Order: sequence, then structure tokens, then C-alpha cells
Amino acid sequence: MSVLILIPARYASTRYPGKPLVELTGASGQSRSLIRRSWDAALSVAGADRVAVATDDDRIADHARAFGAEVIMTSTTARNGTERCAEAVAALDTPPDIVVNLQGDAPLTPPWFVEDLIRAMQADPEMQVATPVLRTDAAALRGFLEDRRNGRVGGTTAVFDRAGRGMYFSKEVIPYTGREFADGEENPVFHHVGVYAYRPAALAAYSTWPEGRLETWEGLEQLRFMENGVPVQCVEVDAKGRAFWELNNPVDVERIEGILRDHGLD
Repeated sequence: MSVLILIPARYASTRYPGKPLVELTGASGQSRSLIRRSWDAALSVAGADRVAVATDDDRIADHARAFGAEVIMTSTTARNGTERCAEAVAALDTPPDIVVNLQGDAPLTPPWFVEDLIRAMQADPEMQVATPVLRTDAAALRGFLEDRRNGRVGGTTAVFDRAGRGMYFSKEVIPYTGREFADGEENPVFHHVGVYAYRPAALAAYSTWPEGRLETWEGLEQLRFMENGVPVQCVEVDAKGRAFWELNNPVDVERIEGILRDHGLD
């Protein structure tokens, strides 16, 4: 099956304008932009046939082309990354069998997260949409709770049924536990990793649906699939000791740079 990884990126982020061009310094002192680090992460994924940046902004496009990225220009009307991916795929002469949306704010995404997602889609031809989830450790859960106490919208959490089908995704910390957990103690909170895999038909259908009520309240694009009866399969992934965090707010720059240093990542 052919696999296309798309990195949707927009400049006019409400919470963090210009976020794709923010510079992040790695362990060796080397500085690279967020979009460049996301591109490098995509290139490290085994099994991907093509990688492209999908954007509506000339500043991002020019920057991406300067470091050698393929760029697919999209309209300014795309309301989220999934709509932007749908536009990009519609512009291709031949659609791939699987489309991966590697969101441009997740440069710490290990390649095996995406590889596990691709394998899940390849193994089940009925699976229309899939996304990785990662069980939080105590430190990650404390980060989630700290963000909420301080009124920051941080990462997203997920709950799913016994078959892995998503039941709900939220920017609140769910399920509610009423307590914190000690280091090394297993907890029931799963971090939703900002990656999606779609069949092209599901992606095309998504663009024809209006924004859903839950999607609008939560600001989470995947809820539109669920509100229209399309299951979102949650694929549990293993961090293998790698810390994971997305860049959602300016405060996350320091967090991500700290992880890069701690793991010796340039």
C-alpha cells in the first residue's frame, strides 16, 4: 500500500501565531524550526513513500522549500489539519492508499508511533481512521494537570473501548481520577498523539460534513468523524523511554527543548 505523510501547517494559529517557524534548540545547540523538525521526523518513518508539507502560507512554503521539502499549497479556508490534508490529497493526480497526518506541532513524534499506525491500517482494510494513544506516566500526567490548573490548553486525552475504538477525546484530563499518581504507578490516562491515518475516501467524506457540535466545543477535529458515525481506532504505542510533548503554547518551547537535551537529540 502506498503511504503519503502530510504535515499540515498554518501561520495564523489563534494560540500561537507563527508557530511552525518557531526555532527549537537541540542538544548540540543546533537550532531548527518546528516545521523543519516535524519534516525530519516524517522522513525517519519506515514505509512512507512520500512526505509533503501542506500549507496556505507563503512564509511557511518558502521556508519549507528552502530545506528541501515538497510543498502542496492549500486554501485559507481549511479549518483544521484534516481539512487541509483532504485538500492536498484532492490536488494529487493519484491518491495514496493511506494518508498520514503528522501534525506540524509534534516534532518529538518517534517514527515507530507512525509505523505502528501504518501497520494497523494495512492489517485491517475496514479501518477508516486511526490515531495513536500513549499511556501517560506520572510526570506527563502532572504536566496535563498543571496546564489545566493554570488555564492552559495543553495536550489531548483519549478514552476508548475494549476493541480500541475511540469513545471520546478531550482537552480536559479524562477519565477523571480525583488524584495524582506516584512515579512508576500505572494510571488510566492516555495522551492522544497528534497523528492520524486515513483512507482517502474517509478523508474526502470529512470535508463534506459541517463542523460537529463536540468538535466545535473541544476544538478537536477527530470528533467530526465520530459525530458522523465513523469509528476512530486508537492504536496504543510504546514510548520506549522517549518523552513526548506537543508545542501548543509558548511555554512548551522550553519543555520541548528540555526533552531534546535530555535525550541527546539534535
